[in-house]
Formats: sequence, C-alpha cells, structure tokens
Amino acid sequence: MNLCIASYSFHGLRAEGKMDLFGYLESCRFRYHVQAADIWSGMFPSLDENFLIKVKEGLKEREMVLANLCVDGPDINDDDPAVREKHYQDALAWLKAADFLEAKTIRFNSAGKGNTFTEEQFDLVVKRFTEYAQFAYDHGFRAGPENHWGPEQVPENMKRICEAVNHPGFGMLLHFRGNEKDALMAPWAMHTHMSWDIAENHLDESIKMLLNVGYNGYYSVEHHSGKDEYYKVSTQLSRIRNGVYQLTKSA
Repeated sequence: MNLCIASYSFHGLRAEGKMDLFGYLESCRFRYHVQAADIWSGMFPSLDENFLIKVKEGLKEREMVLANLCVDGPDINDDDPAVREKHYQDALAWLKAADFLEAKTIRFNSAGKGNTFTEEQFDLVVKRFTEYAQFAYDHGFRAGPENHWGPEQVPENMKRICEAVNHPGFGMLLHFRGNEKDALMAPWAMHTHMSWDIAENHLDESIKMLLNVGYNGYYSVEHHSGKDEYYKVSTQLSRIRNGVYQLTKSA
C-alpha cells in the first residue's frame, strides 16, 4: 500500500530538538510500519555530500524509498532579481539531491502575493517548472508545485500552470482541501498530502477522486498541530490506511 508520512508532521518535535531526519526515518519504518519517506527540506541541515550519503544509507538500511522531497526556500518568484537567481541555483542543487536520493517526486513553491500571478510571474513559473520537469524526467522522477499557499492555493491558477507546462516530468503535489475544486487538479497529481481534516471528514471522496484519474502515487499523512505528534500521526495514518485499503480493494 502506497502510504507515507510527511516529515513536517513532526515539526513540533523537531523544533524541540527531539527528532532529526534519522529519527523520522526510524519512526516511519518501525513505529508506523510504512516503507516510504516524504521528507521536508527543514529536516536537512545542509545538502553536503556526506550528509546526503548518510540519508541514502539510512533509507537503504530501512528498506525505504523516498516518495517525495518537499522543498521550502528556493521559491521561483521574488521581487529581487538577485534573490530569484539564488533561488534558482538552490533549486538546481535540490534537483541533484533528489536524483542522488532516488526520489520519486520533488516539489517547489512558486511564491507570489495574494491570489494572482502577474503575467511576468506566471511566465517565469512555467519556464522554471518546465526546466525542472525536464531534469526530473531525464533522471526518472517528477517535479512540480503544491497548492498550499499564495496564488497556488487557487485551483484555477494551478490548473493553468499544469496545462501550460504540459510535460511528462511534471506533476503537482495535491494538498487536499476537501472541496469539489480538488478535482480540477487531480489529473496532474504526482503526490498527495492529507491533513487531519481530510482524514476526519473528506477521506472517501478524496481517495475516489484520485482513483478516478488513475492515480498510482503515495497517500501521505501531513499533520499540522505541532502537539502530541506521535499519537495524532498514528490516528491520522490509521484512518487513511483503512480508507485506502477499503476503497482500493473494491475498485
């Protein structure tokens, strides 16, 4: 069963110094019995080669795959051209890290303010994601955005990006909102994040939506409270595991 847990689900423990990336992998494999990782960039102290080797070894030792890298920081848009260029170079470094770690998907943020892109911003988003998608395609994985903040929260904006990029190495991380507009983005889903609200209130329709478009990626738990994370993640995972099992069994 394609299940995983976003490492951001433990951001509270990380902030308290009680969990690092390797503790996360250990918890996934032996506490929660999932064999795929969904690692947030905040868990990486650096992209130093020696550290990446340790991460790769950590995955291999636990017989885990890297379903997704969630990269915060090198957003595509910024008002300062120098910052945009630095973000671009940082994104290229993350793409190389994804290749080294044999990730299946990687996501970046477009950035921007409010609910709309300017045409200049939109053109740059399409240009960059087309380039990232080509690199990903050449190395056996997929790259794209997530609909979780700024103009990316607007489903119509995401649909427009997906249609404009139109590349086999491109996909989007579908952060379910639990409404009918999730369906606008479902055809491009390469990975998913399912919050507590989705697990509690919108699980069946969200899973069916993915099954209807032939989705074969991972269903990832993303917990946000920062409190009692070991227990709450377990509860959330159990609901999603049962929902995926029941619906895929009958599909």
